[in-house]
Amino acid sequence: MIIPVRCFTCGKVIGNKWDTYLDLLQADYPEGDALDALGLVRYCCRRMLMTHVDLIEKLLNYNSNLSWAFSPSFFLLMCLSWLWIFLSCLLALIFDFVAALDKSDTS
Repeated sequence: MIIPVRCFTCGKVIGNKWDTYLDLLQADYPEGDALDALGLVRYCCRRMLMTHVDLIEKLLNYNSNLSWAFSPSFFLLMCLSWLWIFLSCLLALIFDFVAALDKSDTS
């Protein structure tokens, strides 16, 4: 969806180079020269920029139903869901701890 922050192979930071790369391509630089100008000499880093498909821009053009995902009620529902998961896990840990204490007391 968006350019990764680091190269998957070597770990070099590449996320800050995406906009400059697109600007160089718009200025009719060849891809190789644009990558050289950005200081990307390793083929793994070059691959990250050359093969990236910026899908988020395309999806935002067509999907107008995303407004519900940013509404306060949706955010509250998500927070309550995560709280429920957290509390149920915490309760399970407490029950396991109590069961372990009971088992050690009887031994």
